[in-house]
Amino acid sequence: MKIENQKIVSTSMHMTGIAVIFVAVGVGLSTLVSIFDNRVDFFQLLLATLILVCVGSVLFKSSKLGATDQASIFTAVGTTWLVVSLLGTIPYLLAGTFSRAGIGLPEVFVDSLFESVSGFTATGSTVFGVHNPIQSQSSGILLYRQLTQWMGGMGIVVLVVSVLPSLRASGLGLIDAEAPGAGVERIAPRVVQTAKKFWYIYATLTVLITLGFFVFGMRPFDAVAHGLTTASTGGFSTKDASLGYWNSITIEIVAMVGFLIAATNFTLHARLIEKKRFDYVSDPEFKSFIGIIVLGVLIIALLLNGEGFSFGSSLRNASFNVVTLATSGGYGNALGSGEVGDFASWPGSTQLLLLFFIVLGGCSGSTSGGVKIMRFRIGLAHAYRTLRSMRRPRALIQARMGNRTINDSLVERIAGFVVVYGMLVVIGTFILTALGSDLITSLSGTFSALGNMGPALGEVGPTSSFVDGFSAPGRLVLLIFMLIGRLEIFPMLLMFVLPYRASIKMIKSKK
Repeated sequence: MKIENQKIVSTSMHMTGIAVIFVAVGVGLSTLVSIFDNRVDFFQLLLATLILVCVGSVLFKSSKLGATDQASIFTAVGTTWLVVSLLGTIPYLLAGTFSRAGIGLPEVFVDSLFESVSGFTATGSTVFGVHNPIQSQSSGILLYRQLTQWMGGMGIVVLVVSVLPSLRASGLGLIDAEAPGAGVERIAPRVVQTAKKFWYIYATLTVLITLGFFVFGMRPFDAVAHGLTTASTGGFSTKDASLGYWNSITIEIVAMVGFLIAATNFTLHARLIEKKRFDYVSDPEFKSFIGIIVLGVLIIALLLNGEGFSFGSSLRNASFNVVTLATSGGYGNALGSGEVGDFASWPGSTQLLLLFFIVLGGCSGSTSGGVKIMRFRIGLAHAYRTLRSMRRPRALIQARMGNRTINDSLVERIAGFVVVYGMLVVIGTFILTALGSDLITSLSGTFSALGNMGPALGEVGPTSSFVDGFSAPGRLVLLIFMLIGRLEIFPMLLMFVLPYRASIKMIKSKK
């Protein structure tokens, strides 16, 4: 970091400033909505808006873009997400959203930070519950909560890149560092245009989903709120029972269709819109994604039917919950704890399959979380190549996915991802069990946080609060894992490693 013309040269600071201003706009919209809700939390949200505008403006105006090498890119992306998540607690803290009898300010802050991180990472895990119902909150706070997921779903950095033309080619590196999956394909000649097109598709999808919810019975506010969190595959709801509040098959179908579209690679949507090319049927990842979901729905429906549920009820609940978990959607359709839609009360065999979907996730380049179908397919292709190489040691065999040859560097990158992912799961599960949570809750909670999934198994199912299953220190661990998972592990880890190595080199050179 250096100073030029009275401005600090810092890519991280400059980008974070714009991101905070975008968040301020979201809080500002929530402030306006609170006017129509008897001005409940109006002044608190207005103050939060002013604070965020001031902080964002100072960061942006006092800085200019600096280096855009790999280390700077990872640091900028990681810093943006950390600062936005921390400042995102301000509306909750000022409104006293998580203040309740029996807890002190430190735990109130932890809960506010947990909800903020869960929102911006589009995870959907929540600390609301019987002790602090969602439906007791003001419309302004509820809208802000939904907007955090919408902003984080497509990506805060993608939004920043869309308004920073000076980034040029380096903007693609920033998008790639934030985007889910193995990489981002440029869909326009300029990176800024690519970012804008992604957001255009995202906004259009949000509007269509909102209209679908409204047509099939939601009030306008609820339709908009759920449109925001369906397109982002986030899962926050304005109701304590999530979509179970409406108990409507048509509303569940709208949500499932929205989730499936949002969990599909947005490059395929762009090709359909821009070039009128229907590449879905020829895309190996998309075909695998749909095939795995259909197979999972059928197996779980049959298992539930074998437990005594009617086939219609089994098919409905299997479809909704498989799609929700496979896309990291996060909604629930259970009418209450222990009801047929509460998958945490299902037999062990079905829960094991659901855990597979929690880990797997959706397609790369989408708003969904998880390991991603692309990585799963490439892993299988590499395993098949290894088996063939053992039979024919002298043959030069390349891993393939469909008609495409897979680069060895990509295979190595994915292998590294899987190893680090596995280590993080072990570490997270160990820490959470040491803090007092049971093994199933800890394991599934770690998978859920890393995959940005939302509800998990055990004590944090779709009808439970994460306050029920984890202590305050445990929730701190999970929110860190949410951030690591949202940035696909490496950017968040390298954010700390690369500057550390650079400082070590600098110290050695001075010696």
